Amino acid sequence: MAERDYAPLSAACVKSLNDKLYEKRKAAAHEIEKMVKDFSAHNNTAQIQKLIKVLGKDFAVSHNPHTRKGGLLGLAALAVGLGPANTGRYVEDLIFPILACFSDADSRVRYYACESLYNVVKVARGDVIPVFADIFGSLSQLSCDTEQSVKTATELLDRLLKDIVTESDRFDIVVAGFIPLLRERIYTKNSFARQFILSWISVLDAVPDVDLIVFLPDILDGLFKVLEDPTPEIKKQADTVFAEFLHSIRANPSRVHFADMINILILHAQSSDALLQLTAITWIDEFIRLSGQILLPYTSGIFTAILPCLSYDGDTNKIIKETASRVNNSLFKLIISKSMESSVAESLDLSSIVEVLTKHLQLQTIPVQTKVAVLRWIYHLLQHLPDKMYLHVEELFPVLMKTLSDSSEEVVQQTLVVMAELISSKGEMPTQNKYFTKFMVNLLRLFADDRHLLEDRGSFIIRELCVLLNPEQIFKVMADILREEQNYRFAGVMVQTLSFIILTSSELFELRNKLKDLRTEESVEVFVSLYKPWCHNPVATVALCLLTQNYDHACELVKYFGNIEVTVEFLVEIDKLIQLIESPIFTYLRLELLEIERNESLVRTLYGLLMILPQSEAFSVLLRRLTAIPPSSMSALSLQNEKKKSPKKVIVLESTRDKINFNELFDYFVDVQNKHREQKQKQKYALLTETKEATSNND
Repeated sequence: MAERDYAPLSAACVKSLNDKLYEKRKAAAHEIEKMVKDFSAHNNTAQIQKLIKVLGKDFAVSHNPHTRKGGLLGLAALAVGLGPANTGRYVEDLIFPILACFSDADSRVRYYACESLYNVVKVARGDVIPVFADIFGSLSQLSCDTEQSVKTATELLDRLLKDIVTESDRFDIVVAGFIPLLRERIYTKNSFARQFILSWISVLDAVPDVDLIVFLPDILDGLFKVLEDPTPEIKKQADTVFAEFLHSIRANPSRVHFADMINILILHAQSSDALLQLTAITWIDEFIRLSGQILLPYTSGIFTAILPCLSYDGDTNKIIKETASRVNNSLFKLIISKSMESSVAESLDLSSIVEVLTKHLQLQTIPVQTKVAVLRWIYHLLQHLPDKMYLHVEELFPVLMKTLSDSSEEVVQQTLVVMAELISSKGEMPTQNKYFTKFMVNLLRLFADDRHLLEDRGSFIIRELCVLLNPEQIFKVMADILREEQNYRFAGVMVQTLSFIILTSSELFELRNKLKDLRTEESVEVFVSLYKPWCHNPVATVALCLLTQNYDHACELVKYFGNIEVTVEFLVEIDKLIQLIESPIFTYLRLELLEIERNESLVRTLYGLLMILPQSEAFSVLLRRLTAIPPSSMSALSLQNEKKKSPKKVIVLESTRDKINFNELFDYFVDVQNKHREQKQKQKYALLTETKEATSNND
């Protein structure tokens, strides 16, 4: 090029700037510094601008790496020559050519670019704030440089910029424009870049005039990605940044956009990384505490995040579990808050909440603690938002029914609590609620389909229900359902279970007392309603008559036992009845053996059972009981029989028992037993024909 193309540079200066030796380029830079000082002193802005153009657009972009280095040195010298008072007006023209060299293929050029920018920034100080985003973007790329000299120079420039930003009172005006760049760069996977980003976030959060928590939603997800880094140092650094932000949030909750960040927290609270998960749940806990009902619309998402954590075991996950429990409790308190306005209650998306809760109940892999927590939530919502929850009963009902088959007794117990609340919701009596009968029908179907459940948990389930609901109503509804049961085999087994419960359970004490005396029409009604389904099990029917002191009828039933097929199962049931007669429940019955003249039918009933039993332990027990009857009582019985041969007219007052048509009941009993016999024969025939058909096909 001709000399005039580089004016105001002299030919010698141009030559030195292009030289491969650093010392010559350095000498040229000193010449440029003096030249600029002179131009500045005479306010010769035209020459200054021309010089910046020559260095920035000719030298800094040259194909010759030595020329590019000379141009970078010249730009730095130009800034030094201008001084702090004048550099600000040329800051963009000085900095952008330097930044362009940050991505140069030559590592030495990148190094000189860093050094040059350091010198420009050192002079300009706060005047570089308007182009901070551009500097930050280039510097973040250079932080990943593989050349150690470049990295060292980058670190020096980085520290200088941080000092400037910290002392500046103008940085807040550029934050909004800088955040999109920070949001983009925070997703880098390079370890050095991540450390660089984290260090800047920490610095900016500490600057009083920079309200970085306002922009936290833009970078929070990226911060969690950095926290997931496998490098311990980066993980620790990210954890520190999270702690700093949380401190700022606690200090200025009014400035925090909680709703904009909660979904990010919910997402990362489901991470397999323990630190990530703990951090997210800790933040959720703080967010609920600080924002309150603002986060109620996100309840279903929060459930998704915390419910699995409630079942965590081991020391490693102990803190996560405790934190999740705090979140769960905080949500509980929000729902029951008396200050909760209807408008806020409307913000609860019950549809998605119910969906999440039922999903957790149906998953086989969900542990017990989580299922119990889910059931408590359903109960909680039924209690405090009954009208709204009642709209979701159709979704809840089948899931709750299936949960009754859960292997955990605690889960089953809590399910019954929920079901009882559902049945008695909306202020109705259980029998007025259509789901009461529906529940009882489904419960019996469940027992019919899963005989193991009936054997293992049937008694437990029914007893728990009797604690939660009215036992009499439960037994009356079950009796009505069983009366129509077409599977007579199941009906007999179910009645046997119900009979044992009513005779032995403390929960049924009041009902037993009510039935024992039959003093009211209501008690008679209960007896009759139980009697008919009880006919599916002959021994249970006799037990019911003994309980209600209907000894004459009990005696008639025992006599009929001669027409019933005596199976091992039948004898076992009589054996159990003998054990019950010897239990405290039937103390009053045993005492009535002292007044044998009034209870002849009772004695005959017991002797009848004795005659049916083989000579087993139960036989011996009952025989000993009967031989214990005082001889005087037996004599009185003989005398009474003699008197019956010449009866006298006796006036007897009508009692409630007289309203029971025992002849009709006996006929009903016989009819049911005949149906049992017919069904059993049909089943045997069907089994036999199926076997023959299968054999024929095999042949």
